[in-house]
Amino acid sequence: MFHPPMLVRRVEPLSGNPAIRIRLSPLRDHGAEPCPRSPGSNHARFDGSDAVLRVTTDAPVDALDGGFAIVLDRPLHFVLGPDETLARGIAEFCRDAEERTLGYWQDWTRSINVPVDWQEAVIRAAITLKLCQFEQTGAIVAALTTSIPEAPGTQRNWDYRYCWLRDAAFVVRALNQLSATRSMEHYLRYVLNVTRQGGRLQPVYGIRFERELHERHAPALAGYEAMGPVRIGNLAWVQEQHDVHGSIVLALEQLFFDQRLDRVDRRALFAQLEKVGAAADAAFGAPDAGIWEFRGRSAPHTYSALLCWAAVDRLGRIADSLGAPSAAGWSARAAAMREELLARA
Repeated sequence: MFHPPMLVRRVEPLSGNPAIRIRLSPLRDHGAEPCPRSPGSNHARFDGSDAVLRVTTDAPVDALDGGFAIVLDRPLHFVLGPDETLARGIAEFCRDAEERTLGYWQDWTRSINVPVDWQEAVIRAAITLKLCQFEQTGAIVAALTTSIPEAPGTQRNWDYRYCWLRDAAFVVRALNQLSATRSMEHYLRYVLNVTRQGGRLQPVYGIRFERELHERHAPALAGYEAMGPVRIGNLAWVQEQHDVHGSIVLALEQLFFDQRLDRVDRRALFAQLEKVGAAADAAFGAPDAGIWEFRGRSAPHTYSALLCWAAVDRLGRIADSLGAPSAAGWSARAAAMREELLARA
């Protein structure tokens, strides 16, 4: 599938002949400096820090910096993406890209089980959730934004462009309820790659399985309404958040019971998840940063313990469905954890 990362724009007059200015000024190094520009016959190249971008257009190339206005007497097209030559006319390319994009999302929404009530809102929410999945690896990011403040002037403005296993589980379960199970199958590949790295399970990883998400600031950017700092990275990766074990098992539980999903080696997957269950058993009731990711302190948290129990409990059910000899052991441990939760939580 041909889908390079690009922005496609068409500007067309609705009536009359308005005069417009076009301003294209990409920055690099998180806003630190402009990208050097090299003009061409029908394009301009911009040298970024780690990529070279090209804008192809049927507008005057010299007008791209906003230095003079032009009369919009016909549709103008702009394609900003990799430094590659378009293989056909730009108007045809833009029209085809729009039609294919619309067709893709129309086909996808027709394939999901959408209730009659609140249908428009559910469709928009479902599309938004699906857009959070990185197609190359199956990672599901918590949000596509960084540094939007939780409240004015608090500096609680975090970078959420990473895959929290807890948040991803919520997305998978929501889409599963709409019968959009392919996201779960794709997410499975991501989880298997993450768990096979060994070591402790982190609450958050990069979309390409990165473990270290060192946090830094982008001083050249002021942030939303100047409420900086703008952050890149998230120190949650160093925290202990024990609910991550249950998040993984709950996200993948349906793979073992949904008869429509026949492309999964259930026994091999169960063997992998048993390692997650063992870690959940060991972490049950231990202090951690909790679901709110407290920085600099830890304590036992009910939610974390509950999700550790959920991992062990579901593994007992899965083992029973597979006829695995470990079913009785998982179920017995889950029962003991449940009693402790009811007594202490």
